[in-house]
Amino acid sequence: MTGFRATVVIDEPGDCPVADISGDTGEPVDSVSRSAQSTADGTVVEEFGIAADASIDGDSDVELTPVQSTDRESIYRFERDSDVDCACEIIERTGTPVSSIRGQDGALLLSFRTLELAEIAEIVDDLRMYFDGVLVEELTQDHDDATADPVVVNRDALTTRQREILETAHEMGYFDYPKGANATDVAEELDVARSTFTEHLAAAQTKLMDAILEDERRQS
Repeated sequence: MTGFRATVVIDEPGDCPVADISGDTGEPVDSVSRSAQSTADGTVVEEFGIAADASIDGDSDVELTPVQSTDRESIYRFERDSDVDCACEIIERTGTPVSSIRGQDGALLLSFRTLELAEIAEIVDDLRMYFDGVLVEELTQDHDDATADPVVVNRDALTTRQREILETAHEMGYFDYPKGANATDVAEELDVARSTFTEHLAAAQTKLMDAILEDERRQS
Protein backbone atom coordinates (compact mmCIF):
# COMPACT_ATOMS: atom_id res chain seq x y z
CA MET A 1 0.00 0.00 0.00
CA THR A 2 1.20 3.50 -0.79
CA GLY A 3 0.12 6.77 0.73
CA PHE A 4 0.72 10.48 0.42
CA ARG A 5 1.77 13.17 2.84
CA ALA A 6 1.00 16.77 1.96
CA THR A 7 1.78 20.11 3.54
CA VAL A 8 -0.55 22.91 2.54
CA VAL A 9 0.28 26.56 3.21
CA ILE A 10 -2.49 29.13 3.60
CA ASP A 11 -1.08 32.61 3.22
CA GLU A 12 -4.26 34.32 4.39
CA PRO A 13 -5.89 32.00 6.98
CA GLY A 14 -8.34 34.59 8.25
CA ASP A 15 -8.89 34.90 12.00
CA CYS A 16 -6.23 32.38 13.03
CA PRO A 17 -4.35 33.25 16.26
CA VAL A 18 -1.57 30.74 15.52
CA ALA A 19 -0.79 32.39 12.17
CA ASP A 20 -1.26 35.91 13.57
CA ILE A 21 1.16 35.33 16.45
CA SER A 22 3.80 33.95 14.07
CA GLY A 23 3.45 37.08 11.95
CA ASP A 24 3.52 39.48 14.91
CA THR A 25 6.56 37.92 16.56
CA GLY A 26 8.50 36.79 13.50
CA GLU A 27 8.94 33.41 15.22
CA PRO A 28 7.57 30.03 14.06
CA VAL A 29 4.68 28.69 16.14
CA ASP A 30 4.44 24.91 16.46
CA SER A 31 3.49 22.11 18.87
CA VAL A 32 -0.12 23.15 18.32
CA SER A 33 -2.88 21.10 19.95
CA ARG A 34 -6.64 21.67 20.16
CA SER A 35 -9.45 20.53 22.41
CA ALA A 36 -11.73 18.01 20.71
CA GLN A 37 -14.84 19.50 22.30
CA SER A 38 -15.84 23.15 22.60
CA THR A 39 -16.46 24.58 26.06
CA ALA A 40 -19.90 25.39 27.44
CA ASP A 41 -19.62 28.96 26.15
CA GLY A 42 -18.79 27.80 22.60
CA THR A 43 -15.02 28.25 22.54
CA VAL A 44 -12.18 25.94 21.48
CA VAL A 45 -9.05 25.78 23.63
CA GLU A 46 -5.70 25.64 21.85
CA GLU A 47 -2.07 25.46 22.96
CA PHE A 48 1.10 26.21 21.04
CA GLY A 49 4.86 26.38 21.49
CA ILE A 50 7.12 29.28 20.59
CA ALA A 51 10.77 30.17 21.23
CA ALA A 52 11.27 31.04 24.89
CA ASP A 53 12.82 34.40 24.04
CA ALA A 54 10.00 35.45 21.69
CA SER A 55 8.42 38.76 22.64
CA ILE A 56 4.66 38.29 22.47
CA ASP A 57 3.45 40.57 25.28
CA GLY A 58 0.90 42.93 23.79
CA ASP A 59 1.43 41.60 20.26
CA SER A 60 -1.53 39.23 20.15
CA ASP A 61 -5.21 40.08 19.76
CA VAL A 62 -6.14 37.06 21.90
CA GLU A 63 -5.59 36.54 25.59
CA LEU A 64 -2.66 34.17 26.08
CA THR A 65 -2.17 32.14 29.24
CA PRO A 66 1.37 30.86 29.97
CA VAL A 67 1.27 27.11 30.63
CA GLN A 68 4.88 25.93 30.71
CA SER A 69 8.34 27.28 29.94
CA THR A 70 11.80 25.83 29.42
CA ASP A 71 15.07 27.38 28.29
CA ARG A 72 14.11 26.65 24.68
CA GLU A 73 10.34 26.86 24.43
CA SER A 74 7.32 28.48 26.05
CA ILE A 75 3.82 26.98 25.86
CA TYR A 76 0.77 29.23 25.77
CA ARG A 77 -2.97 28.58 25.81
CA PHE A 78 -5.81 30.61 24.31
CA GLU A 79 -9.49 30.29 23.46
CA ARG A 80 -11.23 31.05 20.15
CA ASP A 81 -14.82 31.01 18.98
CA SER A 82 -15.83 27.59 17.69
CA ASP A 83 -17.99 29.06 14.91
CA VAL A 84 -15.04 30.82 13.19
CA ASP A 85 -13.97 29.18 9.90
CA CYS A 86 -10.93 27.11 10.87
CA ALA A 87 -8.70 25.58 8.18
CA CYS A 88 -7.85 22.60 10.38
CA GLU A 89 -11.52 21.80 10.92
CA ILE A 90 -12.31 22.21 7.21
CA ILE A 91 -9.72 19.52 6.44
CA GLU A 92 -10.87 17.22 9.21
CA ARG A 93 -14.50 17.44 8.08
CA THR A 94 -13.35 15.38 5.06
CA GLY A 95 -12.34 12.57 7.44
CA THR A 96 -8.63 13.40 7.16
CA PRO A 97 -6.81 14.14 10.45
CA VAL A 98 -4.37 17.06 10.50
CA SER A 99 -1.06 15.66 11.75
CA SER A 100 0.91 18.90 12.08
CA ILE A 101 -0.04 22.57 12.53
CA ARG A 102 2.51 25.39 12.25
CA GLY A 103 2.39 29.13 11.96
CA GLN A 104 5.14 30.99 10.15
CA ASP A 105 5.41 34.58 8.91
CA GLY A 106 1.67 35.01 9.30
CA ALA A 107 0.85 31.92 7.24
CA LEU A 108 -0.60 28.61 8.39
CA LEU A 109 1.07 25.32 7.40
CA LEU A 110 -0.97 22.14 7.77
CA SER A 111 0.27 18.61 7.14
CA PHE A 112 -1.91 15.54 6.62
CA ARG A 113 -1.88 12.07 5.05
CA THR A 114 -4.18 10.54 2.46
CA LEU A 115 -4.42 7.21 0.65
CA GLU A 116 -5.32 8.76 -2.71
CA LEU A 117 -3.73 11.72 -4.46
CA ALA A 118 -7.16 12.92 -5.59
CA GLU A 119 -8.10 13.48 -1.93
CA ILE A 120 -5.39 16.14 -1.65
CA ALA A 121 -6.78 18.00 -4.66
CA GLU A 122 -10.27 17.88 -3.14
CA ILE A 123 -9.02 19.21 0.21
CA VAL A 124 -7.21 22.07 -1.53
CA ASP A 125 -10.39 22.91 -3.43
CA ASP A 126 -12.35 22.95 -0.16
CA LEU A 127 -9.82 25.28 1.48
CA ARG A 128 -9.86 27.65 -1.50
CA MET A 129 -13.60 28.13 -0.99
CA TYR A 130 -12.77 29.84 2.32
CA PHE A 131 -9.25 31.26 2.01
CA ASP A 132 -6.94 32.98 -0.48
CA GLY A 133 -3.36 31.90 -1.12
CA VAL A 134 -3.81 28.13 -0.63
CA LEU A 135 -0.83 26.20 -2.04
CA VAL A 136 0.58 22.69 -1.79
CA GLU A 137 4.04 23.32 -0.37
CA GLU A 138 5.23 19.73 -0.04
CA LEU A 139 3.99 16.42 -1.45
CA THR A 140 5.64 13.07 -0.83
CA GLN A 141 4.67 9.46 -1.47
CA ASP A 142 5.79 6.22 0.14
CA HIS A 143 6.28 3.35 -2.30
CA ASP A 144 6.04 -0.35 -1.52
CA ASP A 145 8.04 -0.97 -4.67
CA ALA A 146 11.40 0.78 -4.59
CA THR A 147 11.58 0.41 -8.38
CA ALA A 148 8.34 2.32 -9.02
CA ASP A 149 8.55 4.57 -12.04
CA PRO A 150 8.95 8.26 -11.26
CA VAL A 151 6.27 10.71 -12.33
CA VAL A 152 7.38 12.79 -15.32
CA VAL A 153 5.81 16.24 -15.54
CA ASN A 154 5.72 17.99 -18.90
CA ARG A 155 7.20 21.45 -18.34
CA ASP A 156 5.50 22.62 -21.54
CA ALA A 157 2.19 22.38 -19.70
CA LEU A 158 3.25 25.49 -17.77
CA THR A 159 3.38 28.97 -19.24
CA THR A 160 6.70 30.79 -19.34
CA ARG A 161 5.47 33.04 -16.51
CA GLN A 162 4.41 30.08 -14.38
CA ARG A 163 7.80 28.41 -14.80
CA GLU A 164 9.54 31.68 -13.90
CA ILE A 165 7.44 32.05 -10.75
CA LEU A 166 8.01 28.44 -9.67
CA GLU A 167 11.75 28.67 -10.28
CA THR A 168 12.09 32.02 -8.48
CA ALA A 169 10.06 30.81 -5.51
CA HIS A 170 12.19 27.65 -5.30
CA GLU A 171 15.48 29.54 -5.60
CA MET A 172 14.47 32.00 -2.86
CA GLY A 173 13.53 29.17 -0.48
CA TYR A 174 9.77 29.73 -0.53
CA PHE A 175 9.18 25.97 -0.31
CA ASP A 176 11.78 25.43 2.43
CA TYR A 177 11.06 25.03 6.14
CA PRO A 178 11.88 27.35 7.74
CA LYS A 179 11.06 29.57 4.79
CA GLY A 180 13.88 31.39 3.06
CA ALA A 181 11.34 33.85 1.65
CA ASN A 182 7.62 34.49 2.04
CA ALA A 183 5.08 35.31 -0.65
CA THR A 184 5.69 39.05 -0.33
CA ASP A 185 9.46 38.60 -0.78
CA VAL A 186 9.04 36.52 -3.94
CA ALA A 187 6.42 38.90 -5.37
CA GLU A 188 8.79 41.85 -4.84
CA GLU A 189 11.63 39.96 -6.55
CA LEU A 190 9.33 39.30 -9.52
CA ASP A 191 8.00 42.87 -9.42
CA VAL A 192 4.37 41.73 -9.22
CA ALA A 193 1.60 42.10 -6.67
CA ARG A 194 1.48 39.47 -3.94
CA SER A 195 -1.97 38.38 -5.14
CA THR A 196 -0.61 37.95 -8.68
CA PHE A 197 2.21 35.77 -7.42
CA THR A 198 -0.11 33.47 -5.44
CA GLU A 199 -2.57 33.30 -8.36
CA HIS A 200 0.12 32.19 -10.84
CA LEU A 201 1.63 29.78 -8.31
CA ALA A 202 -1.77 28.20 -7.61
CA ALA A 203 -2.43 27.81 -11.35
CA ALA A 204 0.97 26.18 -11.87
CA GLN A 205 0.46 23.79 -8.98
CA THR A 206 -2.97 22.84 -10.29
CA LYS A 207 -1.42 21.87 -13.64
CA LEU A 208 1.28 19.83 -11.90
CA MET A 209 -1.31 18.09 -9.73
CA ASP A 210 -3.39 17.29 -12.82
CA ALA A 211 -0.32 15.77 -14.50
CA ILE A 212 0.47 13.64 -11.43
CA LEU A 213 -3.15 12.49 -11.14
CA GLU A 214 -3.22 11.53 -14.82
CA ASP A 215 -0.01 9.54 -14.36
CA GLU A 216 -1.58 7.77 -11.36
CA ARG A 217 -4.64 6.85 -13.44
CA ARG A 218 -2.48 5.43 -16.25
CA GLN A 219 -0.54 3.27 -13.80
CA SER A 220 -3.62 1.97 -11.96
